[in-house]
Amino acid sequence: MSIPVGKVGSITIGYGKDRSSADKVLSSIKLLSGSNNDDEARKNAYDDLVKLGLKALTTLEDWYADPKNATESDYTGDYTVDNAYEEIKANNNISGSSTAEDVVNIDNNYTMGGTYNFTKLDVKTEYGTLNIPKEKIKTIDIFVPTGTGGEQIFKLMGNKHISGNTNGGWYKTGITLKQGQKFSLSATGEVTLASLSNSVYKPNGKTKASSTDDSDEDSEGSSSSYPKYGMLVYKIGESAYDALKAGSKFNGTAKTSGMLYISIYETVFNASNKGSYNVRITVNK
Repeated sequence: MSIPVGKVGSITIGYGKDRSSADKVLSSIKLLSGSNNDDEARKNAYDDLVKLGLKALTTLEDWYADPKNATESDYTGDYTVDNAYEEIKANNNISGSSTAEDVVNIDNNYTMGGTYNFTKLDVKTEYGTLNIPKEKIKTIDIFVPTGTGGEQIFKLMGNKHISGNTNGGWYKTGITLKQGQKFSLSATGEVTLASLSNSVYKPNGKTKASSTDDSDEDSEGSSSSYPKYGMLVYKIGESAYDALKAGSKFNGTAKTSGMLYISIYETVFNASNKGSYNVRITVNK
């Protein structure tokens, strides 16, 4: 299957399926899951399992998935299969949302699991080329600019790009602004926010039911500093805390230097949201 790079939003790198050490893993599991109370033997098996790290995970998960292995042992010490499994995950930053497969996000709306076949990523920088091993990579964000000149167009999805979504809610535009640089944003479209009684919102923060007026009441320097729900917002720099108002039309000046992020304002994220905003960003050189 061939997928145009412009359709790919991000690639999440999984921890892989490695069964090359299956025999060693099963040997350690057999000792740790039994009732052997020899702590020295159990410690050696435990240490062997932990040293295998990611190479042990697939076999461990296969073992857990087999119902016949759901038996209790009368051993009460620390050297158990469960503890080894948790230590391996902790040592390799494996969370509940991690998967063995690589996951490709398509159009910020669909996902497809599989194996992204590479061993390292070569990143060219002004300081030289960085060679990053695959196992050190968690996520690759794909950015393909559209538009012409200093203008680029982005699509914010209601079921992902919500400011209250702590897992990718802010869209990284790839645009770096310098302090004092002028830029503008304009947006069209509608989103249905399930978190707000399925009301339909426009980029200016107005509901479709409440008004047919698509103009913005708020602009840079407005006395009202808080964005409305459903409004297009932005921030400069990943660590910036405040969501700044943009609305359907905005002309502003960067107060600081950094990467430009955009999102749809809502403090509660609901994956059942629908719709999208098309956002046009123009930067003055």
